Amino acid sequence: MAGCEAAWQLVSAGVPVILHEMRPVRQTEAHVTDGLAELVCSNSFRSDDAENNAVGLLHEEMRRANSLIMRCGDDHKLPAGGALAVDREGFAKAVEQTLKNHPLVSIRRECVDTLPPEDWDTVIIATGPLTAAPLAEAIRAQSGEDALAFFDAIAPIVYKDSVDMSKAWFQSRYDKAGPGGDGADYLNCPLTEEEYSRFIDGLNAGEKSDFKEWEKSTPYFEGCLPIEVMAERGRETLRFGPMKPIGLTNPHSDQKPYAVVQLRQDNALGTLYNLVGFQTKLKHSEQTKLFRTIPGLEEARFARLGGLHRNTFINSPKMLDRSLQWNKRPGLRFAGQITGVEGYVESAAIGLLAGRFAAAERVGAAFNFPPETTAFGALLNHITGGADEKSFQPMNINFGLFPPIKVEGKHRGKEKGRAKKRAITARALTDLDHWLGTKAAAE
Repeated sequence: MAGCEAAWQLVSAGVPVILHEMRPVRQTEAHVTDGLAELVCSNSFRSDDAENNAVGLLHEEMRRANSLIMRCGDDHKLPAGGALAVDREGFAKAVEQTLKNHPLVSIRRECVDTLPPEDWDTVIIATGPLTAAPLAEAIRAQSGEDALAFFDAIAPIVYKDSVDMSKAWFQSRYDKAGPGGDGADYLNCPLTEEEYSRFIDGLNAGEKSDFKEWEKSTPYFEGCLPIEVMAERGRETLRFGPMKPIGLTNPHSDQKPYAVVQLRQDNALGTLYNLVGFQTKLKHSEQTKLFRTIPGLEEARFARLGGLHRNTFINSPKMLDRSLQWNKRPGLRFAGQITGVEGYVESAAIGLLAGRFAAAERVGAAFNFPPETTAFGALLNHITGGADEKSFQPMNINFGLFPPIKVEGKHRGKEKGRAKKRAITARALTDLDHWLGTKAAAE
C-alpha cells in the first residue's frame, strides 16, 4: 500500500520511480499472490464517514491529495454500510496496472536484502509488517537493538476524557518524579479484593485470539507477557506485577487498594493513556467488557485495544525526522506499517506523504508539512515525535491524536462528543485545503 502510493505521488510530480517487489521471487507467510497491492487481511478500509470518524476523515484527505489507493478503492467498492469495503482482486489489479502502465514507473521483481547502496540517492523503504529477515536485520544492525521490534505487544489505549476522575487519581509510585514528570505521572484505578477476584475470573474465562501458524514459533518476552499468561501462573501474579498497589494512596477513600491499574500518558497532547503492562490476546469484544469492570473505566472509550502478534516496525519517534527521513541517512525514508502505523489506509497515507516529500526534494520545490490539525498531520506528528519513543507502539488514526478544539454552544451527553468530532473534521478539511493550495476551489 505505502510503496504503491509513494510511487504514484512521485510519478505524478514527474519523478521517475524504480519499484522493487520481492514477490514472487520470495513470498511472505501471509501473502498468497504477487500483486503489488494485495489485501492480506480484511477487505475493509473501515468507516468512510468523513464527518464523524477519524479514518473516514483520512479517506477524504487522501482523495483530495490525489491518492491512487483511494481512487482504486472507490472504483472497486462493495456494499458495506458506512464502511468502504473493496473487491480484493479488482482493487489489487487496478493499482498494479496503473503503475505498470505509467511511463515513469519501472517494476523490478527482486529481493533487496541489505540497506540500499549510497548511489541509490533517494529511497523509500515501505516493506510493511512482514519485512524479509535479511533486510530487517540490516536495519536493526544500523539502527540499534532498541529501534526495531519483531513482535508487537500492544497495550490498550483509552481517551483520557472518558476516565471517571471521581474514582481515578494522578500519582506516581511513592510520588517519584521521572524525567519530565512531576510525581503525578500516572492515572490510577483502584480495585478491592472482590473486584480484583472478579477481574481475574473474567480474564481467565475470556475468549482469546489464536496465533497464526507462522506466529507460533515466536516466543514471548518475559518483559511483555500477555496478562492472561501471567494470570495462568497464579491468581496473585498480576497483583505483584502490573497491578501492584504499592506506593500509592487513594485520595477518594481511606481503604487501601488491593490492586491498582495504572495508565500512562501516550501522546504529547495528553489526550490518550495506555493501560500499563496490559498487552493481551483477548478478543476485542472480551477486552471492552472486561476492562470496563475496572473502577474508573466503566465508561472508557478505547482508541486502541490490545494485541500480540508478529510485526516488524521501527521506533519512528527515535529514528525519523519530520519528513520521514532516517536521521542517520538523509535521502532514505521509511513509509507504511513499518513506521508504526496500523491499517491499510494509514499505511498508504504515510506512503503518500513520503512520496510527496521525496518528490519536492528531488525537483527542488519548497514544501510544507501538513498541519497537525489534519489527519495527515496528526498521524505524521504521532510517529515522528508526538509519541513517546520509550513506549512507542503501532497506532491507527483516531481523534485522540488531534489538537483539542473548543466547541461553540451547549451540548450534552453523546451530542457533545459528536459535536467535537464534527468540529475537528471541519477544521481538518479547511486546513487541508489551505495546505494543498485549493483554498479558492474549496470556497
